[in-house]
Amino acid sequence: MKIGLLFGSFNPVHTGHLIIANTVLNELAFSKIWFVVSPQNPLKENASLLAAEKRLMLVEKAINNDSRFASSDAEFTLPLPSYTIDTLHYFEKQYPEHHFYLIMGSDSFLQLKKWKDYETLIKKDIIVYQRPGFSMQEESIPVNVIVIKSPLLNISATEIRTLVKTGKSIKYLVPEIVKQLIDNQSFYK
Repeated sequence: MKIGLLFGSFNPVHTGHLIIANTVLNELAFSKIWFVVSPQNPLKENASLLAAEKRLMLVEKAINNDSRFASSDAEFTLPLPSYTIDTLHYFEKQYPEHHFYLIMGSDSFLQLKKWKDYETLIKKDIIVYQRPGFSMQEESIPVNVIVIKSPLLNISATEIRTLVKTGKSIKYLVPEIVKQLIDNQSFYK
């Protein structure tokens, strides 16, 4: 099976993540998209990071009604910080029957040289979706990289956390169930 891996802190998961995953499934013949929740991203600050288990729960609630999506807590048992290449090797060993594709935004792809084992990672199958302000030069895209056009939504988890902190609405930025959980459990306040 072809599995797309969408890595992220998902702090919190939002509508943009779901639209990207749906677009990949619509554009390519994939069986599933796995939302891989990262407990600790080595390139991000952890100051406002909700506990990993709570972020995983929000992802699970957000994707609950779509059988094409699955959540993964694989990085919870791997050494920290979480490195994509290590998790990918883990998945390849655990699930040799699947073929994995990394899904990332053009902003992340343009920063790939900063990632652990960049030389190995860049040879893997990668799907890149365009992010506003991070355009890619066609001639510099390796043959194993597929660029897809996804709706250009500028939704940011940082902005969502700020809205929650300041008592403003996050309606339509996150799935309704995620909004309810954030409200009811006072996440990000």
